[in-house]
Amino acid sequence: MVTVVSIAIIALVSLLIAVAVTVADEPGTCRQKSTRICELLGLPFRLALLPLVLVRGRAPSEKTVRKLGAGPKAVAARQKAESEGLDTVAAWAAETPLTLGLVVLEDVWLRGRSTEWFFRTGDDRYKIRCMMSLTAYFGADPRHMADTVEGILTAGDRACSLINFSHDFVYAREVVAYYRGEAGDPRGPGTGEPRELFRGGAVTLTWDQVRSGQARELVEEPGPSTRHDPPTHRYLREPASVSVADLRREHGMVFRIELPVTYYFTVRK
Repeated sequence: MVTVVSIAIIALVSLLIAVAVTVADEPGTCRQKSTRICELLGLPFRLALLPLVLVRGRAPSEKTVRKLGAGPKAVAARQKAESEGLDTVAAWAAETPLTLGLVVLEDVWLRGRSTEWFFRTGDDRYKIRCMMSLTAYFGADPRHMADTVEGILTAGDRACSLINFSHDFVYAREVVAYYRGEAGDPRGPGTGEPRELFRGGAVTLTWDQVRSGQARELVEEPGPSTRHDPPTHRYLREPASVSVADLRREHGMVFRIELPVTYYFTVRK
C-alpha cells in the first residue's frame, strides 16, 4: 500500500514540476501575474508531499522491527558487540586478582516512534535501534583490598590490555594508598571509603565497602530485565542460579564491572 501511494505521489509531483517549468519559461510570467498566483502554484507541491511526509513519519510496525533486527547486518553487529563485551570480561577474569562469578547481558531492539511534533526525543528518526548492556560480578578477599586494586592497575599497565585502569590514573593510586593505610580519604577529608573507579565512557568498577565503623555500601543484585517481548529482547544471566549474595558469602566481597551501553545497530527512516 505504501509503495502504491508513493508512486502516485511521485507521479503527481513530476506532473506539477513539468507545469511549473513550463510556466517559468514564459517571459515575465511570475512578474506579470500577482504574487498570490505564484504562491498558489507552490501549494499543490506542499499538499502532494504531505501524504509522503505522513507515511514516512509513521512508527514502524512490529513486523518491520522484527525483520530488521533479525537481518544479517543486525545479527553480525550483535555478535560483534557481544563478543567484544565478553572478551573484556574474560580479560578481567584472566589478568586481575578477581574471580568471575556472574555475567548479565541484556539486548533490546528499540522500535522507532511516529513523528514527534512537540516533545522531541529523537526516537522518531529511526525504524530500529538495537542496544546491549553487559555487567559482570566478581568475588574477592576483603582482607587484601590494596593488593587487589594494585593487581588491577598492574594488569592495565600491559600493552594492549583490555583493563582500562592503570598506574597512570592518579586517583586509582590514591585508592591503593588508602587501603594500605598510607593516605587519607581519596575523595577528600571526611568523604570515607571509596567504592568505585571510572574513566570517561569506559568500564566502571564498583566494589563493596569493607571498612568497619561506617554504613557500608554494597554492590546490589542485578535489577529485573526490561519488559520487552521476545525476540526484540534478550536477557542472559549466567549462571542463572548464582546471586551477588552467593558471591559475597563465598569470597567475602564483590566487585562489579559495568560496560558502557552499546548501540550496535540502527536503521534510520
